[in-house]
Amino acid sequence: MRVTGAPVTEARAGWIGIAGLASIGAGAVHASAIGAHSQHRQAVWAFTVVAAFQIGIGVLALVRPRRVIALALALGNALVISGWLLAKTRGIGVIDGLGETESVQAADALAAVLAAAAILGVLAAMLRVGGSMRTNGTAVGACGLVVALVAVPAMVSVGGHSHASGDHASASGGHDHGGNDEEPAVIAPEPYDATIPVDLGGVDGVTPDQQTRAEALVERTLERLPQFADIETLNEKGYYSIGDALTGDEHFVNWSYVNDDRILDPDYPESLVFRVVDGRKTLAAAMFMLSDETTLDDVPDVGGPLTQWHVHNDLCLTDDPIAPTLAFGSGNFIIGADEECTPPNSKRGNVPMIHVWIIPHPCGPFAALEGLGGGQVPVGEERLCDHAHGTVS
Repeated sequence: MRVTGAPVTEARAGWIGIAGLASIGAGAVHASAIGAHSQHRQAVWAFTVVAAFQIGIGVLALVRPRRVIALALALGNALVISGWLLAKTRGIGVIDGLGETESVQAADALAAVLAAAAILGVLAAMLRVGGSMRTNGTAVGACGLVVALVAVPAMVSVGGHSHASGDHASASGGHDHGGNDEEPAVIAPEPYDATIPVDLGGVDGVTPDQQTRAEALVERTLERLPQFADIETLNEKGYYSIGDALTGDEHFVNWSYVNDDRILDPDYPESLVFRVVDGRKTLAAAMFMLSDETTLDDVPDVGGPLTQWHVHNDLCLTDDPIAPTLAFGSGNFIIGADEECTPPNSKRGNVPMIHVWIIPHPCGPFAALEGLGGGQVPVGEERLCDHAHGTVS
């Protein structure tokens, strides 16, 4: 195939025009995403460049359907799709705001579909598929209508786009928090009802970045944690009960995840909390745990005053390497913070951890348990109860 700037046949020109329309649609969706990432300058520039390229090359393909333009369109959109896949699976660490993975959402999925359609249009042109589409304006016009029907809803849905959260979360999750890190805008709080979008505004001392991170973590947990709802499959997934169902909340822990390199990841939660009512167990929360060598001095700032980590430095667990349980048989499964467990039992739960509830909770989405399951909070702090976002269950 010879690549030149010479005119192409009418059939090829029709397909290149359709590819241009699809690229313009994808670029329009990416342009809409610029505002949703406004807190991260590098992400804004990335979306601006992508949108400008897709729209610009699409317009060129419409007005000058040349082979070289078509190939540039296909290659550019292929790179965009590759970047999208990388952002969804591993994150793009070199771009601030895109460093953490995100779940696939309607807007970005439709943008990827349009980019793929642009590539297919170029491929059809090069393979000389179909008849003379340039003179058949109805076919090209119909394709333009389809692109509009796909792109416009995607552009609208960008406003509700939620961002992933790990140690650091990206952009605004679709909320206008206002203010800045020094002087956050405080709005009237809304009770947490365990639905998306999550709004954790209205707490004094919480910066927009902290609110964003907290909301994004909760939203991602709401989306991803239900994959663990079937209690019959937990053992095969590596989760085993620590034997605390009698408290009304039973913890299932995958100890192999405690010392991996993932934190605050609802696809790999270290522990799952099941609410036990009349013998029926229902998935209620994730309990994210840090690694064995960490302390409360090492915890990441998720949501400032919205979030509080805790430890369990008074509980002894058995030495089973796969499924340790509370050491009821030892006679001292509850001990003092400065005491040691009777060997071979140990304080395996003495690591920082934090709950994220996927059901409404009287003390908000990050509440710790009460009583035996409550654990110990950092010295000098009172146990957090987020009444501003608490919901009476």
